[in-house]
Amino acid sequence: MSVQTAEASDAVQGAIRQRVNRRSVVILALLIATALILTAITLSCGRGCFAPGDVIAALMGDDASGATFVVNDLRLPRALMSVVTGLCFGLGGVAFQVMLRNPLASPDIIGISASAGAAAVFAIVILAFDGWLVSAVAVVSGLLVATLIWALSSNRGAAGARLILIGIGVSAMLDSVTAYILLEAPAWDRAEAMRWLTGSVNGAQLPDVIPVLGALIVFGGLLAASARDLNILRLGDDAARALGVHTEATRLRVTLAAVGLVAFATSAAGPIAFVAFLSGPIAARLLGGSRGILAAAGLVGAILVLAGDFTGQFLLPARLPVGVVTGAVGAPFLLYLIVRTNRNGGTI
Repeated sequence: MSVQTAEASDAVQGAIRQRVNRRSVVILALLIATALILTAITLSCGRGCFAPGDVIAALMGDDASGATFVVNDLRLPRALMSVVTGLCFGLGGVAFQVMLRNPLASPDIIGISASAGAAAVFAIVILAFDGWLVSAVAVVSGLLVATLIWALSSNRGAAGARLILIGIGVSAMLDSVTAYILLEAPAWDRAEAMRWLTGSVNGAQLPDVIPVLGALIVFGGLLAASARDLNILRLGDDAARALGVHTEATRLRVTLAAVGLVAFATSAAGPIAFVAFLSGPIAARLLGGSRGILAAAGLVGAILVLAGDFTGQFLLPARLPVGVVTGAVGAPFLLYLIVRTNRNGGTI
């Protein structure tokens, strides 16, 4: 009888796993399809719309009745920048949230985005840098501040709640530094810095996409290689160690990958508000406990940036950068998550 019970239990567990995997595949396929549709809309529609045939011809390098310049030089770089930065923000944000088992543990909240923003403003206003130099300063600052937060929160391992609280404090200090620099800045530099701080893919060029794409491949690959151990960390440190996971080494790899992704994305498009914060919780609710949260969160991030940029440019009375749109959506969601986490200790 016990043998029959065990066989029945194994059959039930196998059916559950198969159902979970099937749900994961379906959700990921739908997210990919949504991202592709939004990319096609971005390439086709704007102040003027082009037929799909003209867009394809322009992408293939053929003369397409005036569509070639608009599609290849204006819309394609913007769409690609939206996709790669959205993927980076989504992956980096959910990596922190899963690792620390807290949906509030987003780069927006714990100071990573604030550090890149403060460094970029300093580079623009004080050092008179522009272009790739601003991006380089933002990336280096993000990595250094992440190291500082890790060191301050570490006591034989970075504790989740302590890291979040220290990150919030560091973020507040860096926001004060940014505000002071802007207060003392000349009007022209202040306008340029504010445009960057808002988060925007306006004026993106194909060469600007290459460093972010490279970061996505390198750090995204590192994160993917750590996906199994990261998933086990959701069970808690003791359970993870019992299952053979080197918890601190895993946290170090995941932190390096997540900070690299967020820093490069921020350096290219500015700290697009709440994309890193929203992507993980939305992906978790879509999957309903299924596997594949990293990929799903990255795709959700790309969808948020694509949809937010198109909405801000063409669906509102005034043209707004994508950071304004995502900020308007993300702020109420932040309040909801704070209330939910306070009531029942919600995790991602």
